[in-house]
Amino acid sequence: MALLEVNNLNVYYGVIHALKDVSFHVDKGEIVALIGANGAGKTTTLHTLSGLLHPQSGSILYKGEEITKVPGHKIVSMGMAQVPEGRRVFADLTVEQNLRLGAFTRKDKAETGETLDKIYQKFPRLKERQKQVSGTLSGGEQQMLAMGRALMSHPDILLMDEPSMGLSPIMVNEIFSIIDEVHKEGTTVLLVEQNAKKALGIADRAYVLETGRITMEGKAADLLNNTAIQKAYLGE
Repeated sequence: MALLEVNNLNVYYGVIHALKDVSFHVDKGEIVALIGANGAGKTTTLHTLSGLLHPQSGSILYKGEEITKVPGHKIVSMGMAQVPEGRRVFADLTVEQNLRLGAFTRKDKAETGETLDKIYQKFPRLKERQKQVSGTLSGGEQQMLAMGRALMSHPDILLMDEPSMGLSPIMVNEIFSIIDEVHKEGTTVLLVEQNAKKALGIADRAYVLETGRITMEGKAADLLNNTAIQKAYLGE
């Protein structure tokens, strides 16, 4: 059984039909990439999965349970966390305050402290800056903070929205190494990314989203070597 199963999702913004019968699945332990151009509907897909948007039709099954109309805060407590596009850290709060907010669904305060220690081990730069106001961090550090905040909720699946956006090539490599590490530690990942080469290089499987529709799917390695994909998304 798939960890996450999306069936015939239709989402509208007013009269604009943003997602058109979108269907895909993510199995436990996978990294699945969702690639496509700007405006293809990638972020809309993630927002719908995490309860920030509600579809007009279609269904979302998570761990076999229908979550299509479940509010976002309950979805987090069920084990799904999103790292939003543009990081969206709380700029006026410190690094540690941001991280602790990620554990708002966890009731055990001692466990929260232990998780915080693990996050600092994974992201030593955040430990160095734990008392620093988050708005003063670099883009890469804010991306690490957004990832760390999401991991504080102990997610079974991590939804990542454009983690490479606005980062230097060196920082992009570092962020993708961390995604790979998080995955190897047992977290399933759904990765939305404009940098198709990076996404397909790390993923097990991938789907191509074009103007709100899934137009192609397959093993990531196969899509990486697909001539049409290379021409459209890899600049080759």
